[in-house]
Amino acid sequence: MKKIFLLLSLFLITGNFVFSQAPQLSENSKVSLLTCAGGDVLYYAFGHSAFRVQDSVLGIDVVYNYGTFDFNQPNFYLNFTKGRMIYSLSRRSFESFLFEYELEKRWVKEQVLDLNLEQRNQLLAFFEENYLPENRDYLYDPLLNNCSSITGDILKEQFGDAVVFDGSYLEKRYTFRQLVRQFLNVNTWSMFGIDLAFGSPVDRQATVQEHMFLPYYAMEQLRHTTLNGKPLVKRERTILDYNEHSQSGFFPLSPLFWFMLLLAFTAIITYFDNKHKARSRWLDFTLLFISGLAGTFLFLLWVAADHTSTPYNYNILWAFPINLGVAFVFVFQDNIPKWGTKYLWFALSLIVLVLLLWIIKVQIFSPVLIPLLLTLVIRYLYMIKYSKL
Repeated sequence: MKKIFLLLSLFLITGNFVFSQAPQLSENSKVSLLTCAGGDVLYYAFGHSAFRVQDSVLGIDVVYNYGTFDFNQPNFYLNFTKGRMIYSLSRRSFESFLFEYELEKRWVKEQVLDLNLEQRNQLLAFFEENYLPENRDYLYDPLLNNCSSITGDILKEQFGDAVVFDGSYLEKRYTFRQLVRQFLNVNTWSMFGIDLAFGSPVDRQATVQEHMFLPYYAMEQLRHTTLNGKPLVKRERTILDYNEHSQSGFFPLSPLFWFMLLLAFTAIITYFDNKHKARSRWLDFTLLFISGLAGTFLFLLWVAADHTSTPYNYNILWAFPINLGVAFVFVFQDNIPKWGTKYLWFALSLIVLVLLLWIIKVQIFSPVLIPLLLTLVIRYLYMIKYSKL
Protein backbone atom coordinates (compact mmCIF):
# COMPACT_ATOMS: atom_id res chain seq x y z
CA MET A 1 0.00 0.00 0.00
CA LYS A 2 2.84 2.40 0.80
CA LYS A 3 4.37 1.76 -2.62
CA ILE A 4 1.06 2.51 -4.30
CA PHE A 5 0.75 5.80 -2.41
CA LEU A 6 4.36 6.68 -3.26
CA LEU A 7 3.81 5.99 -6.96
CA LEU A 8 0.61 8.03 -6.96
CA SER A 9 2.40 10.91 -5.23
CA LEU A 10 5.11 10.91 -7.89
CA PHE A 11 2.47 11.13 -10.59
CA LEU A 12 0.79 14.01 -8.78
CA ILE A 13 4.05 15.95 -8.57
CA THR A 14 4.64 15.73 -12.29
CA GLY A 15 1.03 16.64 -13.01
CA ASN A 16 0.85 13.88 -15.65
CA PHE A 17 -1.20 11.37 -13.68
CA VAL A 18 -4.28 9.65 -15.04
CA PHE A 19 -7.29 8.46 -13.05
CA SER A 20 -8.93 5.42 -14.60
CA GLN A 21 -11.99 6.64 -12.71
CA ALA A 22 -12.64 9.29 -10.08
CA PRO A 23 -11.29 7.94 -6.76
CA GLN A 24 -13.45 8.01 -3.66
CA LEU A 25 -12.20 10.77 -1.41
CA SER A 26 -11.58 10.25 2.29
CA GLU A 27 -12.94 12.27 5.19
CA ASN A 28 -9.67 14.25 5.15
CA SER A 29 -10.40 15.62 1.67
CA LYS A 30 -11.16 19.26 0.84
CA VAL A 31 -12.55 21.10 -2.18
CA SER A 32 -11.74 24.77 -2.47
CA LEU A 33 -11.84 27.71 -4.84
CA LEU A 34 -8.54 29.40 -5.68
CA THR A 35 -8.61 33.06 -6.64
CA CYS A 36 -5.51 34.58 -8.19
CA ALA A 37 -4.60 38.24 -8.51
CA GLY A 38 -4.59 40.09 -11.80
CA GLY A 39 -1.35 40.48 -13.71
CA ASP A 40 0.28 42.94 -16.08
CA VAL A 41 -0.72 41.22 -19.35
CA LEU A 42 -4.23 41.99 -20.65
CA TYR A 43 -5.54 38.43 -20.40
CA TYR A 44 -4.24 38.29 -16.80
CA ALA A 45 -5.61 41.71 -15.84
CA PHE A 46 -8.86 40.43 -14.34
CA GLY A 47 -7.41 37.64 -12.20
CA HIS A 48 -8.16 33.94 -12.34
CA SER A 49 -10.29 31.25 -10.66
CA ALA A 50 -9.75 27.50 -10.37
CA PHE A 51 -10.90 24.59 -8.22
CA ARG A 52 -8.56 22.64 -5.95
CA VAL A 53 -9.17 19.10 -4.72
CA GLN A 54 -6.89 17.68 -2.04
CA ASP A 55 -6.84 14.53 0.02
CA SER A 56 -3.90 13.86 2.32
CA VAL A 57 -4.87 10.19 2.71
CA LEU A 58 -4.85 9.49 -1.04
CA GLY A 59 -1.97 11.87 -1.72
CA ILE A 60 -4.11 13.97 -4.08
CA ASP A 61 -3.57 17.70 -4.51
CA VAL A 62 -4.73 18.84 -7.92
CA VAL A 63 -6.13 21.96 -9.57
CA TYR A 64 -8.94 21.89 -12.15
CA ASN A 65 -8.42 24.94 -14.32
CA TYR A 66 -11.08 26.03 -16.83
CA GLY A 67 -8.93 28.91 -18.05
CA THR A 68 -6.52 26.99 -20.29
CA PHE A 69 -6.00 28.03 -23.91
CA ASP A 70 -3.33 27.41 -26.53
CA PHE A 71 -1.89 30.13 -28.77
CA ASN A 72 -0.80 27.36 -31.14
CA GLN A 73 -4.32 26.18 -31.84
CA PRO A 74 -5.13 26.24 -35.59
CA ASN A 75 -6.54 29.66 -36.57
CA PHE A 76 -6.23 30.89 -32.98
CA TYR A 77 -6.41 34.62 -33.76
CA LEU A 78 -9.08 34.19 -36.43
CA ASN A 79 -11.24 32.19 -34.02
CA PHE A 80 -10.65 34.81 -31.33
CA THR A 81 -11.89 37.53 -33.70
CA LYS A 82 -14.90 35.45 -34.73
CA GLY A 83 -15.84 34.74 -31.11
CA ARG A 84 -15.13 31.03 -31.46
CA MET A 85 -12.37 30.71 -28.90
CA ILE A 86 -11.95 27.23 -27.50
CA TYR A 87 -10.82 26.99 -23.89
CA SER A 88 -10.14 23.75 -22.06
CA LEU A 89 -10.30 22.24 -18.61
CA SER A 90 -6.78 21.28 -17.54
CA ARG A 91 -5.71 19.26 -14.52
CA ARG A 92 -2.33 19.72 -12.91
CA SER A 93 -0.66 19.41 -9.55
CA PHE A 94 -1.23 22.25 -7.13
CA GLU A 95 2.53 22.74 -6.83
CA SER A 96 3.02 23.35 -10.55
CA PHE A 97 -0.07 25.57 -10.70
CA LEU A 98 1.23 27.74 -7.86
CA PHE A 99 4.70 28.05 -9.37
CA GLU A 100 3.49 30.39 -12.11
CA TYR A 101 1.96 32.82 -9.63
CA GLU A 102 5.05 32.68 -7.46
CA LEU A 103 7.15 33.74 -10.44
CA GLU A 104 4.79 36.59 -11.35
CA LYS A 105 4.36 37.68 -7.71
CA ARG A 106 0.57 37.50 -7.85
CA TRP A 107 -1.36 36.70 -4.68
CA VAL A 108 -3.38 33.51 -4.41
CA LYS A 109 -6.24 33.04 -1.94
CA GLU A 110 -8.12 29.88 -1.09
CA GLN A 111 -11.70 29.40 0.08
CA VAL A 112 -12.40 25.92 1.46
CA LEU A 113 -15.99 24.91 0.74
CA ASP A 114 -18.14 23.48 3.52
CA LEU A 115 -19.20 20.29 1.75
CA ASN A 116 -19.92 16.86 3.14
CA LEU A 117 -18.06 13.84 1.80
CA GLU A 118 -20.80 12.94 -0.66
CA GLN A 119 -20.80 16.45 -2.11
CA ARG A 120 -17.01 16.48 -2.40
CA ASN A 121 -17.06 13.19 -4.26
CA GLN A 122 -19.85 14.51 -6.44
CA LEU A 123 -17.73 17.50 -7.47
CA LEU A 124 -14.65 15.37 -8.09
CA ALA A 125 -16.66 12.99 -10.28
CA PHE A 126 -17.99 16.00 -12.19
CA PHE A 127 -14.48 17.43 -12.74
CA GLU A 128 -13.17 14.05 -13.88
CA GLU A 129 -16.07 13.63 -16.29
CA ASN A 130 -15.41 17.13 -17.62
CA TYR A 131 -11.72 16.34 -18.00
CA LEU A 132 -12.32 13.50 -20.46
CA PRO A 133 -10.84 14.43 -23.87
CA GLU A 134 -14.28 14.58 -25.46
CA ASN A 135 -15.62 16.91 -22.71
CA ARG A 136 -12.77 19.21 -21.68
CA ASP A 137 -13.10 21.81 -24.47
CA TYR A 138 -15.76 24.51 -24.31
CA LEU A 139 -16.72 27.65 -26.23
CA TYR A 140 -15.29 30.56 -24.32
CA ASP A 141 -17.15 33.82 -23.75
CA PRO A 142 -15.23 36.55 -21.87
CA LEU A 143 -18.35 37.80 -20.10
CA LEU A 144 -20.72 34.86 -19.87
CA ASN A 145 -18.66 31.67 -19.94
CA ASN A 146 -15.13 31.95 -18.62
CA CYS A 147 -12.95 30.38 -15.91
CA SER A 148 -14.66 32.47 -13.24
CA SER A 149 -18.32 32.55 -14.31
CA ILE A 150 -18.18 28.78 -14.63
CA THR A 151 -17.69 28.64 -10.84
CA GLY A 152 -21.26 29.71 -10.20
CA ASP A 153 -22.56 27.58 -13.06
CA ILE A 154 -20.95 24.43 -11.63
CA LEU A 155 -22.27 25.04 -8.13
CA LYS A 156 -25.78 25.63 -9.47
CA GLU A 157 -25.61 22.63 -11.79
CA GLN A 158 -24.41 20.29 -9.04
CA PHE A 159 -26.45 21.51 -6.08
CA GLY A 160 -29.40 23.29 -7.70
CA ASP A 161 -31.59 25.56 -5.60
CA ALA A 162 -29.75 24.51 -2.45
CA VAL A 163 -27.15 27.09 -3.52
CA VAL A 164 -28.29 30.68 -2.96
CA PHE A 165 -26.23 33.65 -4.17
CA ASP A 166 -26.96 36.60 -1.88
CA GLY A 167 -26.25 39.84 -3.71
CA SER A 168 -26.92 42.18 -0.81
CA TYR A 169 -23.17 42.80 -0.42
CA LEU A 170 -23.10 44.64 -3.76
CA GLU A 171 -23.20 48.42 -3.36
CA LYS A 172 -25.01 48.49 -6.69
CA ARG A 173 -25.58 46.21 -9.64
CA TYR A 174 -23.09 47.17 -12.32
CA THR A 175 -23.24 46.84 -16.08
CA PHE A 176 -20.69 44.59 -17.77
CA ARG A 177 -18.84 47.62 -19.14
CA GLN A 178 -18.64 49.20 -15.68
CA LEU A 179 -17.29 45.95 -14.25
CA VAL A 180 -14.56 45.68 -16.89
CA ARG A 181 -13.58 49.33 -16.34
CA GLN A 182 -12.98 48.60 -12.66
CA PHE A 183 -9.93 46.59 -13.70
CA LEU A 184 -8.62 48.61 -16.65
CA ASN A 185 -7.89 52.32 -16.84
CA VAL A 186 -10.23 53.98 -19.35
CA ASN A 187 -7.33 55.93 -20.84
CA THR A 188 -5.39 52.90 -22.05
CA TRP A 189 -5.24 51.41 -25.51
CA SER A 190 -6.51 48.11 -24.13
CA MET A 191 -9.64 49.61 -22.58
CA PHE A 192 -10.22 51.90 -25.56
CA GLY A 193 -10.12 48.88 -27.87
CA ILE A 194 -12.51 46.98 -25.62
CA ASP A 195 -14.88 49.96 -25.39
CA LEU A 196 -14.72 50.28 -29.18
CA ALA A 197 -15.52 46.61 -29.80
CA PHE A 198 -18.22 46.29 -27.13
CA GLY A 199 -21.75 46.93 -28.31
CA SER A 200 -24.80 48.09 -26.41
CA PRO A 201 -25.57 44.63 -24.86
CA VAL A 202 -22.73 45.10 -22.34
CA ASP A 203 -24.47 48.21 -21.00
CA ARG A 204 -27.24 46.19 -19.41
CA GLN A 205 -27.10 45.54 -15.69
CA ALA A 206 -25.50 42.21 -14.81
CA THR A 207 -27.37 39.81 -12.55
CA VAL A 208 -25.89 38.88 -9.18
CA GLN A 209 -24.48 35.63 -10.57
CA GLU A 210 -23.24 37.32 -13.77
CA HIS A 211 -20.97 39.53 -11.65
CA MET A 212 -19.03 36.33 -11.04
CA PHE A 213 -17.41 36.50 -14.49
CA LEU A 214 -14.74 38.49 -12.66
CA PRO A 215 -12.69 36.33 -10.23
CA TYR A 216 -12.59 39.02 -7.52
CA TYR A 217 -16.39 39.16 -7.56
CA ALA A 218 -16.63 35.35 -7.61
CA MET A 219 -14.47 35.22 -4.47
CA GLU A 220 -16.58 37.86 -2.74
CA GLN A 221 -19.80 36.21 -3.86
CA LEU A 222 -18.80 32.89 -2.29
CA ARG A 223 -18.49 34.71 1.03
CA HIS A 224 -22.17 35.57 0.65
CA THR A 225 -23.40 32.23 -0.68
CA THR A 226 -25.24 29.55 1.26
CA LEU A 227 -25.68 25.83 0.65
CA ASN A 228 -28.75 24.35 2.31
CA GLY A 229 -29.01 27.51 4.41
CA LYS A 230 -25.41 27.35 5.72
CA PRO A 231 -22.43 29.46 4.58
CA LEU A 232 -20.75 27.75 1.65
CA VAL A 233 -17.25 28.86 2.64
CA LYS A 234 -15.85 27.09 5.71
CA ARG A 235 -12.63 29.08 5.95
CA GLU A 236 -10.24 31.20 3.93
CA ARG A 237 -6.51 31.63 3.79
CA THR A 238 -3.90 33.44 1.75
CA ILE A 239 -1.49 31.03 0.07
CA LEU A 240 0.70 33.63 -1.66
CA ASP A 241 0.75 37.11 -0.20
CA TYR A 242 1.82 39.78 -2.69
CA ASN A 243 0.67 43.33 -3.26
CA GLU A 244 -1.88 44.02 -5.97
CA HIS A 245 -0.30 44.80 -9.33
CA SER A 246 -0.88 48.50 -9.94
CA GLN A 247 -1.51 50.03 -13.35
CA SER A 248 1.06 52.67 -14.16
CA GLY A 249 0.32 54.69 -17.27
CA PHE A 250 2.47 57.17 -19.13
CA PHE A 251 0.16 59.90 -20.46
CA PRO A 252 2.14 60.63 -23.67
CA LEU A 253 1.56 57.00 -24.68
CA SER A 254 -2.17 57.04 -23.93
CA PRO A 255 -4.95 57.25 -26.55
CA LEU A 256 -6.29 60.50 -25.06
CA PHE A 257 -2.92 62.21 -25.58
CA TRP A 258 -2.71 61.13 -29.21
CA PHE A 259 -6.33 61.98 -29.98
CA MET A 260 -5.87 65.44 -28.44
CA LEU A 261 -2.73 65.83 -30.55
CA LEU A 262 -4.71 64.81 -33.63
CA LEU A 263 -7.43 67.32 -32.73
CA ALA A 264 -4.90 70.14 -32.34
CA PHE A 265 -3.13 69.16 -35.55
CA THR A 266 -6.41 69.02 -37.49
CA ALA A 267 -7.50 72.40 -36.09
CA ILE A 268 -4.20 73.98 -37.20
CA ILE A 269 -4.33 72.44 -40.69
CA THR A 270 -7.96 73.51 -41.05
CA TYR A 271 -7.09 77.07 -40.00
CA PHE A 272 -4.42 77.34 -42.69
CA ASP A 273 -6.67 75.63 -45.25
CA ASN A 274 -9.35 78.21 -44.53
CA LYS A 275 -6.84 81.04 -44.70
CA HIS A 276 -5.53 79.92 -48.12
CA LYS A 277 -8.92 78.68 -49.39
CA ALA A 278 -7.43 75.24 -49.92
CA ARG A 279 -8.24 71.68 -48.83
CA SER A 280 -5.71 69.22 -47.49
CA ARG A 281 -7.05 66.19 -49.31
CA TRP A 282 -4.53 63.86 -47.67
CA LEU A 283 -5.95 64.74 -44.24
CA ASP A 284 -9.55 64.20 -45.34
CA PHE A 285 -8.59 60.90 -46.94
CA THR A 286 -6.81 59.71 -43.79
CA LEU A 287 -9.70 60.56 -41.46
CA LEU A 288 -12.36 59.09 -43.74
CA PHE A 289 -10.34 55.99 -44.59
CA ILE A 290 -9.37 55.11 -41.00
CA SER A 291 -12.85 55.78 -39.59
CA GLY A 292 -14.42 53.76 -42.44
CA LEU A 293 -11.96 50.90 -41.95
CA ALA A 294 -12.68 50.82 -38.21
CA GLY A 295 -16.40 50.90 -38.87
CA THR A 296 -16.17 48.02 -41.34
CA PHE A 297 -14.35 45.92 -38.76
CA LEU A 298 -16.93 46.77 -36.07
CA PHE A 299 -19.77 45.95 -38.48
CA LEU A 300 -18.23 42.53 -39.18
CA LEU A 301 -17.91 41.91 -35.42
CA TRP A 302 -21.63 42.75 -35.21
CA VAL A 303 -22.99 40.58 -38.03
CA ALA A 304 -20.34 37.97 -38.83
CA ALA A 305 -18.93 37.00 -35.41
CA ASP A 306 -20.38 34.91 -32.60
CA HIS A 307 -19.45 37.31 -29.79
CA THR A 308 -22.33 38.08 -27.43
CA SER A 309 -20.76 41.46 -26.56
CA THR A 310 -20.17 43.01 -30.02
CA PRO A 311 -23.62 43.20 -31.71
CA TYR A 312 -25.61 46.44 -31.82
CA ASN A 313 -22.44 48.50 -31.61
CA TYR A 314 -23.34 52.10 -32.36
CA ASN A 315 -19.71 53.15 -32.70
CA ILE A 316 -20.33 52.46 -36.37
CA LEU A 317 -22.36 55.67 -36.48
CA TRP A 318 -19.24 57.83 -36.22
CA ALA A 319 -16.90 55.18 -37.66
CA PHE A 320 -19.24 54.86 -40.62
CA PRO A 321 -18.22 52.01 -42.96
CA ILE A 322 -19.22 53.99 -46.09
CA ASN A 323 -16.44 56.47 -45.24
CA LEU A 324 -14.05 53.88 -46.62
CA GLY A 325 -15.34 54.35 -50.17
CA VAL A 326 -16.00 58.08 -49.84
CA ALA A 327 -12.36 58.60 -48.86
CA PHE A 328 -11.18 57.51 -52.32
CA VAL A 329 -13.75 59.70 -54.09
CA PHE A 330 -12.80 62.82 -52.13
CA VAL A 331 -9.06 62.35 -52.49
CA PHE A 332 -9.04 62.28 -56.29
CA GLN A 333 -10.95 65.50 -56.85
CA ASP A 334 -10.44 68.90 -55.35
CA ASN A 335 -14.09 69.95 -55.67
CA ILE A 336 -16.47 68.03 -53.46
CA PRO A 337 -19.51 66.82 -55.45
CA LYS A 338 -23.02 67.92 -54.50
CA TRP A 339 -23.90 64.51 -53.13
CA GLY A 340 -20.71 64.73 -51.05
CA THR A 341 -22.02 67.77 -49.20
CA LYS A 342 -25.24 65.94 -48.36
CA TYR A 343 -23.21 62.95 -47.25
CA LEU A 344 -21.12 65.12 -44.90
CA TRP A 345 -24.28 66.59 -43.33
CA PHE A 346 -25.53 63.03 -42.89
CA ALA A 347 -22.23 62.01 -41.27
CA LEU A 348 -22.50 64.96 -38.88
CA SER A 349 -26.06 63.97 -37.96
CA LEU A 350 -24.79 60.46 -37.13
CA ILE A 351 -22.24 61.94 -34.70
CA VAL A 352 -25.05 63.91 -33.05
CA LEU A 353 -27.01 60.66 -32.81
CA VAL A 354 -24.02 59.06 -31.04
CA LEU A 355 -24.15 61.80 -28.41
CA LEU A 356 -27.91 61.30 -27.94
CA LEU A 357 -27.52 57.54 -27.52
CA TRP A 358 -24.75 58.25 -25.00
CA ILE A 359 -26.89 60.71 -23.03
CA ILE A 360 -29.90 58.38 -22.78
CA LYS A 361 -27.52 55.45 -22.03
CA VAL A 362 -28.49 53.20 -24.89
CA GLN A 363 -24.74 52.67 -25.25
CA ILE A 364 -21.89 54.10 -23.19
CA PHE A 365 -18.93 55.21 -25.29
CA SER A 366 -15.34 55.74 -24.28
CA PRO A 367 -14.72 59.32 -23.05
CA VAL A 368 -11.39 59.07 -24.86
CA LEU A 369 -13.47 59.28 -28.04
CA ILE A 370 -14.46 62.94 -27.53
CA PRO A 371 -11.39 64.59 -29.16
CA LEU A 372 -11.67 62.13 -32.06
CA LEU A 373 -15.31 63.06 -32.61
CA LEU A 374 -14.40 66.76 -32.48
CA THR A 375 -11.68 66.13 -35.06
CA LEU A 376 -14.21 64.62 -37.47
CA VAL A 377 -16.73 67.41 -36.81
CA ILE A 378 -14.14 70.13 -37.55
CA ARG A 379 -13.10 68.51 -40.79
CA TYR A 380 -16.64 67.65 -41.95
CA LEU A 381 -17.78 71.24 -41.37
CA TYR A 382 -14.77 72.63 -43.22
CA MET A 383 -15.33 70.32 -46.21
CA ILE A 384 -18.96 71.51 -46.34
CA LYS A 385 -17.79 75.12 -46.26
CA TYR A 386 -15.11 74.45 -48.89
CA SER A 387 -17.65 72.89 -51.26
CA LYS A 388 -19.43 76.26 -51.41
CA LEU A 389 -16.32 78.25 -52.40
